[in-house]
Amino acid sequence: MPLPLSTILIAGTSHVGKSTLAGLLSDRLGCEAISTDSLARHPGRPWPGIPTPVEEYYTQLSADTIHWFLKVHHQNIWPLIRSLIDNSCNTGNPAIFEGAALRPELISPLLGSAITGVFLHAGNDFLLERMRSHARYDDATASQRRIMDAFIERSLRENTEMLASAQQHNVPVVDVTKPQALETLVADLAARAAASSS
Repeated sequence: MPLPLSTILIAGTSHVGKSTLAGLLSDRLGCEAISTDSLARHPGRPWPGIPTPVEEYYTQLSADTIHWFLKVHHQNIWPLIRSLIDNSCNTGNPAIFEGAALRPELISPLLGSAITGVFLHAGNDFLLERMRSHARYDDATASQRRIMDAFIERSLRENTEMLASAQQHNVPVVDVTKPQALETLVADLAARAAASSS
């Protein structure tokens, strides 16, 4: 007999909709949504009101170093994330985890009847437009735009790399630019969770 679905993992790059999907599922399923972004500090979005350390990070490091550091950060916090996922499964309390640190190559070995996962994806042009809109890019100064551009470049590079990893590791990919795909995903996960609890 398969184990009941206890954990949902939502992966993807910045601004792809992980938190939104986790919130929808949390409300629908009545379970906790946990953001892995809140588990450890990392220079995040350099939007208006950029803190000095974040500004220095994005202006003084190369694009390769910024992306490398992000992946190292994800590897460093993976043991903590893994222990939280294991605890969720062991308690039987359903939970949803979302965050960029849920890299496809890390979550793939966990996926089965009790744990399901999905990689949210959108084309880089869509994400570029979304990030610039959220950042109020058009209202930013030239120096602020350079910092925002560094973050956006890192995020788009991550989007491309994580898509390849999801495909290589057989993590289901959902195109967030197709509303029907998201609606179907929410309905499928809700039905699977309901079947597990009955």
